[in-house]
Amino acid sequence: MNTNRTPKLIIVSAPSGSGKTTIVRHLISSFPSLSFSVSATSRQMRKNEVDGKDYFFITTNEFKHRIASGDLLEWQEVYAGSYYGTLRSEVERMMFEGKDVIFDVDVVGGLNIKREFGNRALAVFVSPPSLQALEERLKFRDTDSADTIRKRCEKAAHEMTYADKFDYILLNDCLETAKDTIVKVVGEFLNRD
Repeated sequence: MNTNRTPKLIIVSAPSGSGKTTIVRHLISSFPSLSFSVSATSRQMRKNEVDGKDYFFITTNEFKHRIASGDLLEWQEVYAGSYYGTLRSEVERMMFEGKDVIFDVDVVGGLNIKREFGNRALAVFVSPPSLQALEERLKFRDTDSADTIRKRCEKAAHEMTYADKFDYILLNDCLETAKDTIVKVVGEFLNRD
């Protein structure tokens, strides 16, 4: 264990299509001390996915048992019978090894992790310039049906109401500017005592 400093946590949350995953990848490449928190899920493993790398794949019954035992920092039933969450043991293992931990999680999950770790965690909300811009990004990605895009935009409008509960709101209206900004913000946080 690294005893020089107490490990910290970086929580990145955002509505779908806001650039959250891109921001997380950029932070990981910018800060070697960051270890990515792999989520657990009860859904079936897809072709080309690796257990422990893409997700920790566990059964629905095991997931429910872990919920009841308090083994998850946060969790959500995204679809009927499909659970996603963060294993407390994995986060504790990484922190014990002296690593800072970065999360790519939904808005409610991000706030739950922040509540658990307080000032040891920096909760960042990645905001699109507007809901209209977000809808345009989702259409441009061309991965979802019009109905799915409509549902994602409705969910995004709700998630945007949580932005002020985060420590920092990162406006992603220009990706390169957002990347530069978040590296400065995270760097200051990680270097603070």
